[in-house]
Amino acid sequence: MPQKSPTTGTTHLRLRMVVVLSLVLLLLTGGRLFFVQSLNAKAVAAEAVDNRTRFQETQPRRGQILDSKGTILATSVDRYDLVIDQRKVEADKPIVRKNLSGGTTRESVSIEQAVGELAKILDQDVDTVRTAIVGDPGAKKNAYSVVAKGVTPEVRNSVMELRIPTLTGQLRSERQYPNGVVAGPLLGFVMNTDDQQSLKGAEGLEMSQDKRLTGTAGTRTYEVGADGVRIPVAETTEVPAVDGQDVKLTLDADINFIAQEEALKKQKQFNAEWVSVIVEEVKTGRVIAIGDSNQLDPNDPSATEATFRRSASITQAFEPGSTGKVPTFAAAIEEGVVKPTDAFKVPNAYTINKETINDSLKHSTYDMTAAGIFARSYNTGTVMIGNKMSNETRYKYMKKFGLGKAINIGLSGASQGILAKPQDWERRQQYATMFGQAYTQTALHTAQITQAIANGGVRIDPTLIDSYINPDGTIEKPAAPKSERVVSAKTSKEMLRMMETVVLEGTGTKMAVSGYRVGGKSGTGQAAGPNGGYDGYTNSFAGVAPLDDPQIAVVVTMYRPKGDWKSWSVGDTFSEVMGKTLNAYNVPPSNSKPNGYDVFIGSEQKKSW
Repeated sequence: MPQKSPTTGTTHLRLRMVVVLSLVLLLLTGGRLFFVQSLNAKAVAAEAVDNRTRFQETQPRRGQILDSKGTILATSVDRYDLVIDQRKVEADKPIVRKNLSGGTTRESVSIEQAVGELAKILDQDVDTVRTAIVGDPGAKKNAYSVVAKGVTPEVRNSVMELRIPTLTGQLRSERQYPNGVVAGPLLGFVMNTDDQQSLKGAEGLEMSQDKRLTGTAGTRTYEVGADGVRIPVAETTEVPAVDGQDVKLTLDADINFIAQEEALKKQKQFNAEWVSVIVEEVKTGRVIAIGDSNQLDPNDPSATEATFRRSASITQAFEPGSTGKVPTFAAAIEEGVVKPTDAFKVPNAYTINKETINDSLKHSTYDMTAAGIFARSYNTGTVMIGNKMSNETRYKYMKKFGLGKAINIGLSGASQGILAKPQDWERRQQYATMFGQAYTQTALHTAQITQAIANGGVRIDPTLIDSYINPDGTIEKPAAPKSERVVSAKTSKEMLRMMETVVLEGTGTKMAVSGYRVGGKSGTGQAAGPNGGYDGYTNSFAGVAPLDDPQIAVVVTMYRPKGDWKSWSVGDTFSEVMGKTLNAYNVPPSNSKPNGYDVFIGSEQKKSW
């Protein structure tokens, strides 16, 4: 019997092992298949759905900012960033899509053709678009390549019809300011959020009202295929975004435009650092206009110097000069230490407590009424009257008029000014504060004081925000502004008559408005330099009209004008803005005659300055 060779036995053994291993692998594969298809089918299906599912945050529409008449000052429009995942684009693989020429047929086009069509829609260079789509030869593919930014919905829709794999349009909001520079420093501007998906306020009302304007983001869940394109028939779930509130202001865009233009004109005339024009409703404290000469276009904020991207009317504090005599005279009348017709002998220079007070122009010694001192704005006579009260009493009234406290109208950066406590006043400082020096305030503080005098002695906090409008159209009103009686109605009436004397016979004769009785107070104050001492001036006028029923207060402030101080005047600015505002608000002309006080004691009222 023949013998088996050892080689043959080894071969048979190996064959048996291969058969056994194959059976084991087949058993394992079958078991796994059975587990996947039967026992764990739901988990596998869920994992597949998870791999296809995409979660997208949907951004709410940012609310608009409107003026008092509903004019749109700030709004948002839909724009799309076109992005693509270059890793999913195969340059040599054709695109199958619906025939762009119409009908129900489908067509196959090359990437090159699609890129050419895309470049035409975007009005871009073909090579630039191709690089954004497929990347540079040999370079690493970019998972997030931006093809175009900020395209309109119409352009985005046209692009989507090209069916380029993974090319999508990411919705974002773009802020626009249709009226350009109108109220620019008040509106402020926006910037992109850290994730570049939405906007947030960067300055002005856009920043201070950001929570109101922003709204609440929503979510959208959908499925995509292997090519990264959304599956139309797959289930989609969505939690809608809640749009932001519209913010309606008390501003009148037309009056604000006039105020800005007049401020700019005056700034150019005297080469001033800045000019401010404020218009306020006397009986409500509603701010109608804040016009700044240094204008900001929120569409291009970088074109404006950083200092003036906020309104100088609320951020820049200065020594007011003679408009600061209003609190002094109002306090003196209210305290009963002086009456408008009381007589004073008023020299050009007056020494008190080793401090000599001078008037700006040399004049003879006059026998004057208190009202006449106010009308001619003599510092010497003002100190005589102010010295009839204690420093603590005058300080009390200055605080009641709102000095030394920032005015909150919904804007950041508001200056509170500087008002030292009376116990800290130096010897000369106690007198300087009587005529508007040695403390600082903003133009809005001046407007607040003027409003209080004209409103029967009741100060109302200025307001800039009228209401908030919800997406469903319902209106939410902010808390009513606080009010405080500063002086009596009798004192208010006497002060208004003294202010009319300023316009009739005093320093404000250029501030008349045809058809209306006007009262006000002029001011020229020294401006402190950065290194101490005074090296400039502030020129201003604060007035109200019509005096028979005060409705409107206008304050014009010109900071650091150049040239001879005797030529400075903001009278034409005041008259122009006041006249147009009265006309725009249909305020009836005065039906009573002017009623100023005598300036001098005796019958002779015309005397040299």
